[in-house]
Amino acid sequence: MDTAYVIDTLFALFSITLIILMVPGFAMLEAGLVRTKNVSSVLTVNVMIYAVASMAFILVGFHLAFGDFHSSTMSQWAFFMFQMAFVGKAINIMSGGVGERARLLPLTLFTVIMGALIYPTAVNISWGSDWIKDTIFDLNFVDLAGSTVIHSTGGWALLAAILVIGSRKGRYVGNQIRVIPASNIPLVVLGAMLLWIGWFGFNGGSVGGISTKELADSVALTVFNTNTAGLAGAISVGVLIYIRYKLFDITMILNGALGGLVAITAGPHLYTTLDAITIGAIGGALVVLAVPLFDRFRIDDPVGALSVHLVNGIWGTLAVGIFAADYANGITFLNQLKGVGVMAVFVFSVSFSIIYLLNKVIPFRASDEDQVQGLDVSECGLEAYPEFKRAI
Repeated sequence: MDTAYVIDTLFALFSITLIILMVPGFAMLEAGLVRTKNVSSVLTVNVMIYAVASMAFILVGFHLAFGDFHSSTMSQWAFFMFQMAFVGKAINIMSGGVGERARLLPLTLFTVIMGALIYPTAVNISWGSDWIKDTIFDLNFVDLAGSTVIHSTGGWALLAAILVIGSRKGRYVGNQIRVIPASNIPLVVLGAMLLWIGWFGFNGGSVGGISTKELADSVALTVFNTNTAGLAGAISVGVLIYIRYKLFDITMILNGALGGLVAITAGPHLYTTLDAITIGAIGGALVVLAVPLFDRFRIDDPVGALSVHLVNGIWGTLAVGIFAADYANGITFLNQLKGVGVMAVFVFSVSFSIIYLLNKVIPFRASDEDQVQGLDVSECGLEAYPEFKRAI
């Protein structure tokens, strides 16, 4: 028994390391997709999210999510750290989507609320101590590593924030959508690939252990299907954009890969290889469709986070009810749809209300002058590329 305990603890610690590797992944991805005059602010936001969200979860959020839960299969500290590693990811999804116009102080304050209350409540409803789930929502849906609990939660909070804050200055002029190109493609590639690698810990670690043959097989299947869905998402986007534009856009291809990874996250332990390919390919295609759709509604998302995380979080959760339905064990499309719906209503309504009220006290949106100058100067006093002439 001690051997299994040690092995599962070591596995959790290894998975934690991979998940925390996603912090620089998000930071590099977002830094590459925004303009050079906003890079320091984006990096600062990502570091603060990790620090502040983690501390809020340590002090308040874990107990709300899991009550007095104690793990008997691994070290309690490893279990705690594994759950803490997740909390910042939901908020990282927001940081890029409100980039280039959101001020750091109100965003950090919302991070405290997200890490201490909103995200832990979402966990309680789904994975956690279950008092809310059992007494109010009566949910029974499968979401192994958080297509809905993490990715859609971050996506709904981001949508609420964008609706309150608005678009970047100059993004939409009249009936025209102004294209604002990425500033550093190598950083985008580095960030996306760090996220891809981190996903192996994200999904694989969520199996909960690796100390028996059955658990080892489940972890291996989970990681295999995770990677396969990412491959399929990248390929499907590459094919679709080449058919449409006769060009290969690496930023879209990488977002397609990330969309496939989000989509597989709800049930990677349940799928065949063909299922994983299909789910990932559809996830990539949804990114291609969703990016221009959000622009059509003037929902300004510089990094495509809504298309990757919100849309594919929904798709991935519903996919479990399509590809892995098991009526004897309660895995049905309707149960998956109910889980998506309850989370959507809860997270969006609470996030919108808090951001709206907080915005009245401390405005989230930087002034037009600060946006033109760049948030590096007004928010950080430290430019990432001081030798470059800042572009308006």
